[in-house]
Amino acid sequence: MTVELDEVRDFIADIEPFTRLPEAELDQLPARMTMEYVRRGQPIILHGAANDNLHIIRSGAVDVLDEEGILLDRRDAGRSFGYSTLVGDNASRYTMIAVEDSLLLLLPRADFLALAERNPDILRFFSSQSLRIRAAAAEMRGDQSSDVLRTRLGDFKIDDPVSMVPDATIQRAALLMEHHRVSSVLITDNGALVGILTDRDLRGRVVAKGLDIDLPVSEIMTPNPRTVSSDTLAFEAMIIMAEMRIHHIPIVDEGQLTGIVTTADVMRLLRHDPIYLTADLSRRNSPEELRNAYSQASEVAVRFIERGASAEETSGIMTIAADALARRLLKLGEDRLGPPPVPYTFVVLGSQGRREMGLASDQDNAMVFSDDYVEAEHGGYFAELSSFVCTGLDTAGQVLCPGDMMASNPQWRMTVSQWIDTFHVWVTAPEPDALLHAQTFFDFRGIWGDVGLGDTVHNNAVGMARGARRMHAHLAALAARREPPLGFFRGLVVERSGEYANTLNVKKGGTAGIVQMARLFALSSGVTALGTRRRLLESAAAGGVSDKGAQDLVDAFDYLTSITLRHQSLQLRENVTPDYHIDPNRLGKMDREHLRDSFQIIKDMQNALATKYLVRNI
Repeated sequence: MTVELDEVRDFIADIEPFTRLPEAELDQLPARMTMEYVRRGQPIILHGAANDNLHIIRSGAVDVLDEEGILLDRRDAGRSFGYSTLVGDNASRYTMIAVEDSLLLLLPRADFLALAERNPDILRFFSSQSLRIRAAAAEMRGDQSSDVLRTRLGDFKIDDPVSMVPDATIQRAALLMEHHRVSSVLITDNGALVGILTDRDLRGRVVAKGLDIDLPVSEIMTPNPRTVSSDTLAFEAMIIMAEMRIHHIPIVDEGQLTGIVTTADVMRLLRHDPIYLTADLSRRNSPEELRNAYSQASEVAVRFIERGASAEETSGIMTIAADALARRLLKLGEDRLGPPPVPYTFVVLGSQGRREMGLASDQDNAMVFSDDYVEAEHGGYFAELSSFVCTGLDTAGQVLCPGDMMASNPQWRMTVSQWIDTFHVWVTAPEPDALLHAQTFFDFRGIWGDVGLGDTVHNNAVGMARGARRMHAHLAALAARREPPLGFFRGLVVERSGEYANTLNVKKGGTAGIVQMARLFALSSGVTALGTRRRLLESAAAGGVSDKGAQDLVDAFDYLTSITLRHQSLQLRENVTPDYHIDPNRLGKMDREHLRDSFQIIKDMQNALATKYLVRNI
């Protein structure tokens, strides 16, 4: 054998189903194969086209799509495709497209059939694979909702993960993983998670380097691994793992280790779902490659709206896509500029901070630095990084904030102490500009870097705001001025002239007022939640608003958000820039009634604000 054939032989010997072949078969197989290189985005097999080869992915990744363009599976190195055309109808039922530059091994039909005849296990393996992908296609076509969107890690996590103490030996870790048949072990100290060790670590850090197996696992573990909570959605975990190129995520709730999930666990849920497309962000390596990525995520969200996903689920898709996009740009920026000179976190604000993005949301973001930050020494790095990220987001389709509330504006790059001082000024001196900022910056969520810095700022800000009665009154006044477009006799009031004649603004007179009231109730109750629904329900639990009032506002918010997203999805289908201006005459009778009821709920709660917060005295 040549060196090249030896390498192919070693590769196929480690992948299913070829790992089951006798040595003699493995030795002969590489010489019967050819190699083909395909560029990212290049179709390999089209639906309905003939195919005469089994394709094995040597490197790269390939998407399998049905005839409607719906993603059924994404296959990476070691997996194969094209089997069904070799034993049945020569016309392919699916389209295969390279999603990154890929190197393929091709085994011709005659050689594949001869191999399968000599080794029945090969035929059984590919037959079951074909049945699985056919079932996936049928499931996707028949699915009218997306239950996977509602699946949280707590619903399927491994509750009792294998763990050990930091001073246990490497050999003990390997024996423990082998005994429990797991691919990772968590390292804990007095119950607190301090690290993780995976089978890949054992291969790369121990076996490959000939390390002493009697050393403690603390020598080779990954310290302080990325964690998530039980409330994290499955597809969000998938995106995190794709971004970080990891296969295990420990689950920590309120500081305690409660479980673990793996890539395989998540992919069993998600591999048949279009949201799988968002993982592609982690494979793009420049702002140019990310061009229109946010717009493409909007198209995925539209598909879910059409399949009956709720407003909360759809907003969650958009937010997670936007978070993933920002994280990818931050990673690319750090790769370009080098490691950050001081700890920092990138913070998202407004609707993205609340996880309530729509199809017309722009970007609002900021940066928080540790108090070690010195402008003269470190300012240039973060100015360049923030400009790179904000410009990249705009290129990807998440447009620049018209009010310049972005990290690229030096006004919104501060240390922890400076941010806390700034919030103190806003809380104690609620002038018009301060109130404008407060409405956006209290929706403050770190998504990259040392997110604890952002948590410190937000928790301090909420603590200061809780007893700030003057600020509460001003925020109540702003919320009360968001007049719903409802006439004296519950008629819907529309614009009389101009570009939006005969329409009403569902955001200005509807959802924005609810968002403001929820924020007010949360701040006055000391609730640190960010989402509008959670703010309302937790504020009710804390006595900041009645249970009925909170639930009525949640219902109105869900309805108005839903009708807005439906309106915007139709606009995107018609290549119109999405907005919040809805023509009530284009709605059905029941939708108009629900619209009136929602606006009436807002109006009633605004009247209650005037009494509770003395709005008229401001």
